[in-house]
Amino acid sequence: MADPQAGQRKRLLFQSTRRGTKESDLILGGFAQAHLAGMDSGQLGRYSALLEQNDPDLLGWVIGTRTPPADHDNDVLALLIEFKNSLS
Repeated sequence: MADPQAGQRKRLLFQSTRRGTKESDLILGGFAQAHLAGMDSGQLGRYSALLEQNDPDLLGWVIGTRTPPADHDNDVLALLIEFKNSLS
């Protein structure tokens, strides 16, 4: 059976690897490659919402220099933080 979210996954992968800064591209692109295939539709939506944020805010949340707002402090951000920590 075809993946009903295949188009969304492809778009999110593209958005993750073309952020405009090398740091964002490496962290978000690597995360997307590692995790998008296993995400359910709710997680894909939450990741899409994270990608709508500007890079300084999003990277600040990921590296811990900024506190994420409650609506973005979720399981997907926790996975992203965990992924970033595994790179160190």
